[in-house]
Amino acid sequence: LSEPLRPDLLREAKRLGFSDEQVGTLADRLPEQVRQIRHEWQIRPVYKMVDTCAAEFDAETPYFYSAYETENEAEPLTGKKAVVISSGPIRIGQGIEFDYCCVHSAWALQEAGIKSILVNSNPETVSTDFDTSNRLYFEALDEESIRDILENESSNGSAPASIVQLGGQTPINLVGPLARNNLPILGSSAEAIDIAEDRHRFEDFLDRLGIPQPPGAGVTSTEEAVNVARNLDYPVLVRPSYVLGGR
Repeated sequence: LSEPLRPDLLREAKRLGFSDEQVGTLADRLPEQVRQIRHEWQIRPVYKMVDTCAAEFDAETPYFYSAYETENEAEPLTGKKAVVISSGPIRIGQGIEFDYCCVHSAWALQEAGIKSILVNSNPETVSTDFDTSNRLYFEALDEESIRDILENESSNGSAPASIVQLGGQTPINLVGPLARNNLPILGSSAEAIDIAEDRHRFEDFLDRLGIPQPPGAGVTSTEEAVNVARNLDYPVLVRPSYVLGGR
């Protein structure tokens, strides 16, 4: 930035769509520092309802998007509730299994008497249909957006728990930020998810339990991979850590 960070400048940057990370890069600050400054200056997003009839008729739908304006149209849902973080865009070669799981998760929550709040950035999915969840946020699936939504849905200072295990790698990547900020996660803990994703930790875990597993090794270079493959003998399977689909 060519001038010091000021409330009016930061608010305008947020209204123009700059993320905390982008503002931090320009202002030589960490994203978390930008977030703290935003909160000190009361610069927070509000949520607006999507008008499905383009103002032709009165229409109320539980679809919301964020804006840096003044009036918030998404007051926190009352009662028991949980947030389902979905998978976002569906890539070429990817099936619809992640969206399927998120939809059934929302339905299962409702059957258990828990209101479901679904977050997704892809309007061309079943999970973003009007009757899938109690509330839908059309938002980016990144740390800043999810934390803002959880803050908006907080009641009595307590944020609703999130389900991250069903939407593929995109929501799983948010486990660390959620855990670091003491935001509750339903199901497998952040530690358990990391053990499952880290090949070294998973191998050690199976060894401690005495569970047989195919021989393998973790490598960080092509040369190491070739040497390991020679020792193990071909054929071999190569998979990365922290990538659910093996991509």
